Amino acid sequence: MLQNYFPILLFILVGLLVGVLPLMLGKLLGPNRPDPEKLSPYECGFNAFGDARKRFDVRYYLVAILFILFDLEVAFMIPWAVTLKDELGLFGLGAMAVFLAILVIGFVYEWKKGALQWD
Repeated sequence: MLQNYFPILLFILVGLLVGVLPLMLGKLLGPNRPDPEKLSPYECGFNAFGDARKRFDVRYYLVAILFILFDLEVAFMIPWAVTLKDELGLFGLGAMAVFLAILVIGFVYEWKKGALQWD
């Protein structure tokens, strides 16, 4: 009964080795010469000018979500058209026109609501 699970166990062990072994080798064999400059938490070339824990404006997240939404919608149109180019015909053109119309209506709505404004 347990012989059926041996390949799964072997797969998990090999996966762990491939994931953990390079990290351990890098930690053990890599150079480690820390100094105050390397240990400082700033990586932009200058010292921090504000608190790192301050809240972001909600508009930042809204713009990011809208970008992801519209970007994914457009990113799925090309594979859809390429995959079904011979099977789409006029129905596919109409379906994509409806899809784009809904997408444009949503974009205009967000634009009119002021979601893309940085005042």
